[in-house]
Amino acid sequence: MMPLALLQVASASATRLGEPNRIAMAFFFAFIAVTLGITYWAARRTRTTEEFYAAGRTVSAGQNGFALAGDYMSAASFLGIAGLVSTTGFDGLIYSTGWLVGWPVVLFLIAEPLRNLGRYTFADVVAARLRQTPVRIAAALGTLATVLLYLIAQMVGAGGLIRLMFGIPYEQAVIVVGVAMLAYVLFGGMIATTWVQIVKAGLLLGGALLLAIMVLWRFDMNPAALFAAAAERYGDAVLAPGRLVSNPLDAISLGMALMFGTAGLPHILMRFYTVPDARAARTSVFYATGLIGFFYLMTFVLGFGAMVLVGPDAIRAVDPGGNMAAPLLAEMLGGTPLLGFIAAVAFATILAVVAGLTLSGAAALSHDLWVNVVRHAHADAKEQLRVARIATILLGVGAILLGITFKGQNVAFMVSLAFAIAASANFPALVLSIFWRRCTTAGAVASMVVGTVATLALIWLSPTIQVDVLGRTDAWFPLKNPALITIPLSFAVGIVVSLLTAEAARGDAAILDRQMLLGSRVASDR
Repeated sequence: MMPLALLQVASASATRLGEPNRIAMAFFFAFIAVTLGITYWAARRTRTTEEFYAAGRTVSAGQNGFALAGDYMSAASFLGIAGLVSTTGFDGLIYSTGWLVGWPVVLFLIAEPLRNLGRYTFADVVAARLRQTPVRIAAALGTLATVLLYLIAQMVGAGGLIRLMFGIPYEQAVIVVGVAMLAYVLFGGMIATTWVQIVKAGLLLGGALLLAIMVLWRFDMNPAALFAAAAERYGDAVLAPGRLVSNPLDAISLGMALMFGTAGLPHILMRFYTVPDARAARTSVFYATGLIGFFYLMTFVLGFGAMVLVGPDAIRAVDPGGNMAAPLLAEMLGGTPLLGFIAAVAFATILAVVAGLTLSGAAALSHDLWVNVVRHAHADAKEQLRVARIATILLGVGAILLGITFKGQNVAFMVSLAFAIAASANFPALVLSIFWRRCTTAGAVASMVVGTVATLALIWLSPTIQVDVLGRTDAWFPLKNPALITIPLSFAVGIVVSLLTAEAARGDAAILDRQMLLGSRVASDR
């Protein structure tokens, strides 16, 4: 194990983060060149609505597994978790654990019926048995709330990275990311987004593995020696729970949001429409779970490695939210070249996730609201594509403005709030509409609206906003994450309202059940 004195010298070493980094710029422009090439190739193959939203349903299970992993391993995973572990210790791993255990829920409950019943958005599934207009309006509300909160986290991480790589102001960095993301989605649609995510997943897994091996090399490839060094420097408390989440109710609430929110994320659910059938959807989830689990094991090493080799104070000095722990660790281990590579990999991570989020938000605005509510499913393919691209521009501008507004927040924590909305607004309505025949239109709408509004209201009243953002001494709502209250509330409202508003059974209910379970085709214009 490295001597304690040398560790302290390493932690105190000056960083070159914030200065223009030529190596980082080279990797950055190389990634941009490759992905723009992918976008050009994809743009020539994106002529229909199905190709724009679902890549023509031609993505294989293996490709979709890598793309799912690329979509899911976001800035919160790479930058946020490493930062939380490096500054708080063991408790930072609650995020990686919660995000990982959500995937069996997706595999066994959501993936197959979603692929069999839907077309482009999760609202297609909720509306399969119910009236279109009210369900799609409520579903779009939950989707956009989730997407916008998730986008904030990605843009905050991206702005910090580009600022440190290029030495430009944070606000300009956020604009750079927004413009690049718009180019991918506007011209390449889901085909370009899928392949950007595949490339990004490979880069991220490779970069994290390289960094983890270099950390363990300092400790004779023995993780126990790394943890012992952390305990020696910062006390045994860093290896025990309670530093980040001390309230048991807060821990339960956060865990519920992370686990069930995975099954309600619009940009993740949208990926199941890109594969040819339900079997491929299930297989892609299996691949994604393995890749994501392997990656989260490495974040464990990266977080404690940054704690020991860099130090929490040095990490916070560069970024108050701790988001630069992994780049600082890379600089300490491999100097400017490794820093440049890891920073560019982190940027690729963010850009791919932002593209997926923007595409799912655009689908909610165009497919759910414009095509099915405003135009009552009578818009032609050209009009649908035009509206989808306009929606993409609106979301891109919104993401840039929100990223600038929320400068300095920890991205892992912010993503957990997006998961709370997905778990409270989207997941209960999906489960009720798929598995409970007595679910009514009023019940599904009430579940989604109450889940969304209650989550947003309690987040606003929670210490997350009142104390951490607004600087007040206390908050009206005691829990930092409201999922413990809002998930049961959303289920209860959906059930009670459905029982009070009986709805005539649809004549094609048996056909829809067969389609959900067996993938049998029925007419799509419901």
